[in-house]
Amino acid sequence: MKIFIINGGQKFAHSGGAFNNMLNNWTTDFLKEKGVEFRVTNINDEFDAFDEVENFKWADTIIYHFPVWWFQVPNRLKYYIDEVFTAGHNNGVYKNDGRSHTNPDINYGTGGLMHGKKYMVNTTWNAPETAFTMEGEFFDQHSVDEGILFGFHKMNQFAALERIDGFHFHDLEKNATHERIDAYEKIYKAHLERVIG
Repeated sequence: MKIFIINGGQKFAHSGGAFNNMLNNWTTDFLKEKGVEFRVTNINDEFDAFDEVENFKWADTIIYHFPVWWFQVPNRLKYYIDEVFTAGHNNGVYKNDGRSHTNPDINYGTGGLMHGKKYMVNTTWNAPETAFTMEGEFFDQHSVDEGILFGFHKMNQFAALERIDGFHFHDLEKNATHERIDAYEKIYKAHLERVIG
């Protein structure tokens, strides 16, 4: 198995990307223990879009780590995706939108070229988990994956990537105690054992 990790922990304003860097380290430590080959890109670094496409083509599984900012991906990660997926047009990521001129009403989103590959999304939040699960709370009982990440999942599906369960880390500003972080590390590594193992 070959895994490509995209660390989307952007440095901006009061955010230094520290937790996402820790998450990246937890992931790479786990993969090293398992003897899994991996590559890592940090979106804060300069990159060549065509080289990044080669990482997507090389990998069996792509893992995205990123904080959710204003209910979207960080702007540097969005820039990375725009550049890399554009460089991947007719170059291993997608061929077209999947439709034909003879019947343009059907098959939208089926022109991806990454069949047989998987992806995983791990996100970090200031919002507590209860903001998604409790009646009357902010996200109206829509999960991270069914709500905020719906478009992100569709983007990966457009490239023909198959989703595997990711992990969402909550309440990392007001309640990021050492005990909670230690517990998260154990739970996350157990999650990796289940989905990648």
